[in-house]
Amino acid sequence: MGKIGIGINLEFVRHDDKPFEWGVEKAAEIGYEYVEPMVHWGRELLSEAGYFHSVSMLDDPLRIRRACEIVGVKLSGLSGHTPLCKPEIGTEYLKQAIRFAAECGAPVVNTDEGPKPRWTTEDEDFVLMRYVLYEAALLAEPRGILIGIEPHQQYSQTPAGLDRISRLAGSPAIGINFDTGNSFLAGQDPYAWLEAVKDRLVHVHAKDISIKQSEAERGKVTGTPVGCACGDGVIDWARVIAICKTAERDLILSVECGTIEQAVRSFAHLKTLL
Repeated sequence: MGKIGIGINLEFVRHDDKPFEWGVEKAAEIGYEYVEPMVHWGRELLSEAGYFHSVSMLDDPLRIRRACEIVGVKLSGLSGHTPLCKPEIGTEYLKQAIRFAAECGAPVVNTDEGPKPRWTTEDEDFVLMRYVLYEAALLAEPRGILIGIEPHQQYSQTPAGLDRISRLAGSPAIGINFDTGNSFLAGQDPYAWLEAVKDRLVHVHAKDISIKQSEAERGKVTGTPVGCACGDGVIDWARVIAICKTAERDLILSVECGTIEQAVRSFAHLKTLL
């Protein structure tokens, strides 16, 4: 049976105009044992100036490792989302994220199929995704890195679609990063879906959805950037945890919320259940 840990995606500090290291320190201060940094390609103004939490993959991967070691937290994975339907972007982006993860010590790289090109058919999109994932798996397997496919876009919003994507390359390195909030907003039963994929999970995004957002968007969107505090919304966390505890792999619930205050409440709620 799997053990469950509590982590947090660093998007919880994205509105505080602070750098990556500050976000890691804040997560540790709240009590989180794991963090999930977001990485990006190239250089951009806000993170370079220290006003945003994302880390460039042109930077030293040991920057992430050192920041975690200083405050005593571990890495649950990297948020390395890139459009798998666009191989001119996704192939090299995902390959670089895998190499970056291996050096900084993150066991998982999370991604999704991303927005599709406007001109391609569904059959063509799955060929393109297979190319990207096959190339990525060739790097992930020898490095011991897992790729987590997340339900977040047009094809992964259903159990059948997510299953098809995750099996395209036939690689043991490719599993599922289940997002509780995205699956709910897509109009699915998140508990039945989680139960069905529990033995293929490599990571879990613990995202709650407020009643207001649920009433306005459920069945109309395929996902959302962040949710409300865990325990404040529609997701039954005791039920989620019970399912995850029967998985074959140890799992991290990586909280996805939008503010520090929500991160504090999420940690308190999940801690009581664990």
